[in-house]
Amino acid sequence: TCPYSKLSRGKLLLKLESVHLVLANHTSAEFPFLDVAANSRLRTTFYCTLCKLLFSDDQAGPFKAFMKPFTELMTQLREQSSPEQFSSPQVCVALVGALRDLRGIVAACSSRRTYTLFFEWIYPAFTPVFQRAAMTYYAMPEVTTPLLKLYAELVYNKAQRLTFDSSSPNGILLFRDASAIVVAYGSRILDHQLPAGADPYAQRLKGICLCMVLLTRALSGNYVNFGVFALYGDRALSDCLEVIIKLCLSLPTEQILSYTKVCKAYFTLMELLMRNHTATLVELDTPVLQHICSSLQAGLKSHEVAISSQCAAALEHLAAFHFAAATDDRDSSVKAALAAHLSREPELFSSQLAVLLNMIVFEDCANQWSLSRPLLALILSNPSYFASWKASIVQQQAASPERQQKLTAAFERLMADVQNSLEAKNRDRFTQNLTVFRHDAKSLF
Repeated sequence: TCPYSKLSRGKLLLKLESVHLVLANHTSAEFPFLDVAANSRLRTTFYCTLCKLLFSDDQAGPFKAFMKPFTELMTQLREQSSPEQFSSPQVCVALVGALRDLRGIVAACSSRRTYTLFFEWIYPAFTPVFQRAAMTYYAMPEVTTPLLKLYAELVYNKAQRLTFDSSSPNGILLFRDASAIVVAYGSRILDHQLPAGADPYAQRLKGICLCMVLLTRALSGNYVNFGVFALYGDRALSDCLEVIIKLCLSLPTEQILSYTKVCKAYFTLMELLMRNHTATLVELDTPVLQHICSSLQAGLKSHEVAISSQCAAALEHLAAFHFAAATDDRDSSVKAALAAHLSREPELFSSQLAVLLNMIVFEDCANQWSLSRPLLALILSNPSYFASWKASIVQQQAASPERQQKLTAAFERLMADVQNSLEAKNRDRFTQNLTVFRHDAKSLF
């Protein structure tokens, strides 16, 4: 085992003249393999490796010298004034290479110091180039894929590297810039018709998937107070959510479930939105909310336990929000929106309850605890439906009075000592009762 840490080994390597030579001369002029199209993906790995070495040095000077070729290239791209110039093949090739290289550099930023060095280099000098690229090349996955991957890495708060000073607006500025990229790409790809015979994943779904990953990372990074946007009338958040929801609606549930990466990105985003932006989703049109809930119900039945658990968590947040609004005596726009939804779709919540009850009682599920979490809120919010479902199940056992009696007793034990609240103690009591109920129901059926 090497007695040196990774940082120590990096500092040792920095003492080598050959390493300094590579860090000072790292462009395609010195490394021709970077210009080979088949090696384009390796550019990210190459620059990530170089920058891990570079960041072993605590000084800012070497980073500025290292970024000089990129500064010159990005300046040239920024100065392509006419649309014809910016959309030329030469610019396209240079842009794709730069996007892959820059993603490798930001991926190597593992601390607040190194991330800040990169952020101050890229913003605001060169971010308009990327927004322009999203608007110009939106129909070209060979450009949009590395662009969206770069931004998904840029907003990713791994190892708490995105920690800005309390007086710094950088977190908000970063989200606004990322939002502009998503809106520029998403609003255009929505109206873009795929050519006949095109691969839907490569041409469309992959870009939408990356947008969902990007937004998920930005919303969960804990470096932006999102209440600021509504408070000051900034539409960065609302526009981004609007475009993302339209992109999600453009995907049939069957298509989402057919692609593993899309499925994971979609349900991770939905769980996050249901947890932190429930009011925004509740204020959507009824068909939109119904579509989201239907997709979550379909996800509950996924053979992937992680997907099923995420869908259950998302439904739990929505059901808890509904219960809190229903038990609140105060009037609010959200409460009115929920009432309007239920008047148009009376089974909006009861259908979720039916799916969960049938899964827990009649199916073998590996994630019973996760599935049980939304159940209490749904039962408390839909007591009449739960009573009718319970009566229906008991009635189905009419041929065996003894079984009916045992099943009725099991339902009584399920709700024994369960209060009309969603406090942690009450939830835990219900979960314990549900475990016993499930065992009793399995023995009867």
